[in-house]
Amino acid sequence: MSTLADLLAEHTSLSGDAADHLQTVVAEWQLLADLSFADFLLWVPIDAGANDADAGGVTGGYGTVTHGGHGSVTSGAPAPAGAPSSAVDDVEAGSVEFVCVAQARPTTGATAHPEDVVGTTLAIADYPQLVRAIREVRIFREEDPYWNRDVPIRREAIPVSFGDEVVAVLSRETNLTLPRVPSSLEIAYLAGASDLCQMIVDGTFPNSESLTDVHTSPRVGDGFIRLDPSGTVVFASPNGLSAYHRMGFESELIGTRLAPLTRSLIADPFDATEVSHRILDALEGRPGSRTEAESRPGAVVLFRALPLRPAGVPAGALVLVRDVTEVKRRDRALLSKDATIREIHHRVKNNLQTVAALLRLQSRRTHSEDARHALEDSVRRVASIALVHERLSMSVDERVDLDQLLDKVLPMLSEVTTAESSVKLAREGSFGSVVADIATPLVMVLAELVQNAAEHAFDPRQPGMVTIGASRSARWLDVTISDDGRGLPADFSLERADGLGLQIVRTLAESELRGSLTVRGREPHGTVAALRIPLARRS
Repeated sequence: MSTLADLLAEHTSLSGDAADHLQTVVAEWQLLADLSFADFLLWVPIDAGANDADAGGVTGGYGTVTHGGHGSVTSGAPAPAGAPSSAVDDVEAGSVEFVCVAQARPTTGATAHPEDVVGTTLAIADYPQLVRAIREVRIFREEDPYWNRDVPIRREAIPVSFGDEVVAVLSRETNLTLPRVPSSLEIAYLAGASDLCQMIVDGTFPNSESLTDVHTSPRVGDGFIRLDPSGTVVFASPNGLSAYHRMGFESELIGTRLAPLTRSLIADPFDATEVSHRILDALEGRPGSRTEAESRPGAVVLFRALPLRPAGVPAGALVLVRDVTEVKRRDRALLSKDATIREIHHRVKNNLQTVAALLRLQSRRTHSEDARHALEDSVRRVASIALVHERLSMSVDERVDLDQLLDKVLPMLSEVTTAESSVKLAREGSFGSVVADIATPLVMVLAELVQNAAEHAFDPRQPGMVTIGASRSARWLDVTISDDGRGLPADFSLERADGLGLQIVRTLAESELRGSLTVRGREPHGTVAALRIPLARRS
């Protein structure tokens, strides 16, 4: 499906700033749809020269077309003072088409358009109020219902102003199938929607400065409070009242001054000052963003204050509130569990390091050369697992950065190999981050293969190079361990190899990593062990 930006680029010659303003409108209009109990459609006229830089197309707004005929505005009617410079002056019915570039449905009422309208077009004769709204820069409502699939719809055309231009038209479309008994809640919602829609016409709503957290802000159904120009509550929805009851206020909200009341309920003085200032700023016409505060009883509430100044006249403010106490409690519980898991990894790492230290002490007291080598191999394996748990103890999402981990594992292996040979270790490519259930067996496999190459590929004291290579796609992680040593014996078979290291590698690669391992000769000499691991989600 095409995005708003795609459709604007395809069908219009709007400036970048105007297109950004329409993105801002769409980001905020769920609030309008919920307050209006109506669908909102965003219409722009199709500009034939939008994709032709040399076609003389209009660079912003709607340009000029001629009009006359059915459903059109009376020819020659003067535009109102202060009308946007690119408003349509003359419109010929049917000569221009509009395209719908975005759509929103209400969560508070029945939708008027269960079908997807985005991308559809209509002629001016089919909806002449779109042009009237542009010409006269005011809201127009159709007198008779519009029928869509046997559903009666009341349509209103709302011009979207940006600077000195009308850049689009919003269509507010209300499903009239179900009769509504006007309640105090519905009247308050519709009054707020009416003021905000007029501010869209004025070009004062929405404001891009308050968009940073609009998607996590309270919604209409969470809690709705209407203030008059003095900051006194004139309406509070049941959820809004409940939020203040959770904050410790036991009386009725209507008739109270909201800013000082809210300030008295919040525990932290800095948060209290911040929230009260946001409410007062909205009363003075300044847009505000979402704020969060905790009350003295421990309730956590989100606030957002919106100024209401239709036609530039102060009309108070809307305050949206949401009680997120339970959400915060769950967040704290998750953080506590996360901290516990990381502490467990830390303690496992400490215990493994203790086991490795005990094995190292035992190896020093062992006179058998074979036993000493076996204990040293065990120390290396336990230390490799300990390093994985060390990284997990610092991770917040149970993922391990293998590149950082191998930068610690390789020096540990290098100390073992250089004691008996002149083999150097190197790493090429990036492993990236992997989940914990891959990290532990993979590090053990790499350590075993590197150790095996360093011990068996070269003669004693013979210099050589062992290289660990990695390449990664969305689906696979491919790892190679290559050396420039003597190569494989003529009768070598991975399936028949009886060495403990290779047996560990095969078991981990097939059962834990669900991958495949191959070992082959390398030209002109040497050996390559190739490991392929699937990165898909594991059950």
